[in-house]
Amino acid sequence: MPKQARPSTGEQARQHALTQLRQAILRGEMAPAQRLVENELAEQFGVTRASVRAALIELESEGLVERIRNRGSRVRVVTVEEAVAITECRMVLEGLCAAKAAVAVTDEQLTRLVDVGEAMSKAVADGEPVTYSDLNHELHALIRQFSGQQTAVELLERLNGQLVRHRFQLALRPGRPQKSLGEHLAMIEAIRARDPQAAEAAVRAHLSGVIDALRE
Repeated sequence: MPKQARPSTGEQARQHALTQLRQAILRGEMAPAQRLVENELAEQFGVTRASVRAALIELESEGLVERIRNRGSRVRVVTVEEAVAITECRMVLEGLCAAKAAVAVTDEQLTRLVDVGEAMSKAVADGEPVTYSDLNHELHALIRQFSGQQTAVELLERLNGQLVRHRFQLALRPGRPQKSLGEHLAMIEAIRARDPQAAEAAVRAHLSGVIDALRE
């Protein structure tokens, strides 16, 4: 965004700083425990320190930032134990979304899910774990979207943001994409069969595998 187009103060400035910071954390551009210096961020985003501070408070409520007394803010470090607990919550909510999607999905939406599954298979065959990770994220997002369960979607978006580092680490672990591919394809097939119980079970089985991988 050109500097002259950036709103320097007010609500628009807070939203600009919030969006830029959130995206940087979710894309892994800001590492866990990285300090977030208000002066530097204000200069980087072309906004006031007050706008940055307000954005950091919002990101703290989302679990992406932690404010340490007398030391300022940093990107929150999510421990393995926390990642497991978050994934256990995901298991319930994503299972619900998959069951809802199996009932509500349209033929056009099913085609999109199948296309993503085929692209995931290709990424594994081609040895492209980063591409596979992106497609993995897309598949889960589509299932949430197709479920129509907006409350679960909003809760999951907040939970998933805290798992970025662990998601990338798992994606790059040797053999992990090959193991999880079949789990994802089973999710797609259950939704394709319009079987809500099977769809929920497939998601729970997949996320149970994620928990096992996190604990390894």
